[in-house]
Amino acid sequence: MNRRVVYTRGGLPADVLTVIDEPGPAAPERGQVLIRTTAFTVHPGDLQTIEAYPGTAAQPVPSGLEATGVVEAIGPGTRVAPDVKVGGRVTVFPQPGAWAQWIVADAEVVVAVPDELSDEVAAQMLANPLTTVMLRREAEEHLAFGYDGLLVQTAAGSSVGRLVTGVSQFHNLALVNVVRSDRGAAELRKRFPDVPAVSTERPGWADEVRKAAGRRPVSVAFDPIGGKLAESLLDLLTPGGKLVSYGLIAEEPIPVHASTLLNKSLTLRGMNIGRWLSEASAERRASDIATAKQIALGLKDQFEVAATYGLGELANAVGHAVRPGKVGLVLVRPW
Repeated sequence: MNRRVVYTRGGLPADVLTVIDEPGPAAPERGQVLIRTTAFTVHPGDLQTIEAYPGTAAQPVPSGLEATGVVEAIGPGTRVAPDVKVGGRVTVFPQPGAWAQWIVADAEVVVAVPDELSDEVAAQMLANPLTTVMLRREAEEHLAFGYDGLLVQTAAGSSVGRLVTGVSQFHNLALVNVVRSDRGAAELRKRFPDVPAVSTERPGWADEVRKAAGRRPVSVAFDPIGGKLAESLLDLLTPGGKLVSYGLIAEEPIPVHASTLLNKSLTLRGMNIGRWLSEASAERRASDIATAKQIALGLKDQFEVAATYGLGELANAVGHAVRPGKVGLVLVRPW
């Protein structure tokens, strides 16, 4: 028997997600790997996909793209990534239907987990670190970044935000973090004492960012929120600056007049992991996955788990995943 998380229509994930029992998995065929799942995270991106699903599906749609587990079998004649072996720990991403007790995964998305990483880190080893790699690449396209240019990021206390901070510190890149509360700013300063943290709870927060930047121009901004906050970031950017939008947290659109972009020659760039999946060459993907592993190894203390639930507590897990102010991702143990 295999227990799997599915949905048949769009809507609030807590309302539309359900756990079904299905027959146990068949033996993997050529190009496949059978994995017994040990943990998966309730990722905000997965929940957004479920909420935006159009209409009603004729058959249940399997949920989730990332999980970790143990290899139970490898299909005959299947080429696998280095260190992927029967009995070995692996992570899969992107694998549709990853939220299940058993996964028959495409071999090309199966990645070996270093022994030094716990299941809690392994379950989030790829999606967020790969997003961090993509964001850094977007920033590096700006000529001033890495020299006198400075980076500002919102939602800096999020899982991705903490990884961006850690990577920026490792590479000596100037950064100012922005969060929505004084409490969140204080927490970030404890984590990263050398990185300024500003709270939008304060009316003059934009001036605080400018003060923290000193004479360095704000060349690049990362923002997963949108709306009025993104408009404020555009105002902070120096002429020739670049705003990278990578999330849909705010419901309202970004209110920007064309003159703002034209007069300052600004670039507004959208980015998501789907672009990496569809555009990256095999060589780029292999390189980025290796970098994602190094991020996980070097910053494993930043891969926090907000809470752990069983598969029978799915509704509670989903509710916790969207709770404001949580630190870390919500983990589900399917057994």
